[in-house]
Amino acid sequence: MARHPVIFDRFLLRARRRRACMRGPETFLLTRVAEELVERLSLVKRDFAIAVDLGTPGSELRAALRARNLAARVIAVDSLAENLAGEAGRAVVADEEALPFADGALDLVVSALALHFVNDLPGALLQIRRALRPDGLFLAALFGGETLSELREAFAAAESEIEGGISPRVAPFADLRGLGAVLQRAGFALPVTDVDRLVVRYDDVFALMSDLRRMGATNVLADRRRLPLRRATLMRMAAIYSERFADGDGRVRATFEIAWLSGWAPHESQQQPLRPGSARMRLADALQTKESPAVENAGG
Repeated sequence: MARHPVIFDRFLLRARRRRACMRGPETFLLTRVAEELVERLSLVKRDFAIAVDLGTPGSELRAALRARNLAARVIAVDSLAENLAGEAGRAVVADEEALPFADGALDLVVSALALHFVNDLPGALLQIRRALRPDGLFLAALFGGETLSELREAFAAAESEIEGGISPRVAPFADLRGLGAVLQRAGFALPVTDVDRLVVRYDDVFALMSDLRRMGATNVLADRRRLPLRRATLMRMAAIYSERFADGDGRVRATFEIAWLSGWAPHESQQQPLRPGSARMRLADALQTKESPAVENAGG
């Protein structure tokens, strides 16, 4: 059986998140996403008995779920025990890639800014779908493909100029089309994807990098260069970033693309696509146009 590629060093990810917890995490982005997720969930007219918050790096989402009474019981699941310290409800230390739940055990699974660091996202989504009861809901937000595109470009230019080559430093987050395909592949019904783009302004790129450290979101790529970053490369990167991505007041921009995923565990009550040939009205009649016979291309 083919194994999925190892893109992220999950051990290093936990170490970076642990360091962020010790230093005091930066939560402005997580708070914004948690608020949006709860708003989206509140539009679903459904009672959820058992919900799981999967891997969210902080308690903001669980607190918002409980404050709005959107689930009778919320279980926190995280691979980092420190993230579960002082948890008000039930907490389970487990990896997002190996869920400890029986099939059909959950009514709702939510996740904020965590699943983009999973090595086998199709496999993780398949486990989530199996853990949901029929007609259970999955709703998540993760970093999309344009996240930190400015930092990626500036590092690539600086390393190419100073060192004669580039090394992976910013994760290759998935694009929206690919995420939609992965939802379908995992067997979710009624899959929906959309994206928000948030542009954050900083005094300089070093302030951005400080925030990323406090988010536990610095480079954890398995193929990262192990040698320390050269000062000349770092300073050239900062200069390029300022040259290309600064506003008139000198502050620099950083893009965070938030990809939203939702899908339902299949159930017979859900809306189903029509069988081929079962339509009661011809497309031409619906569009009020005349039907013309198809003409084959003579050139083959």
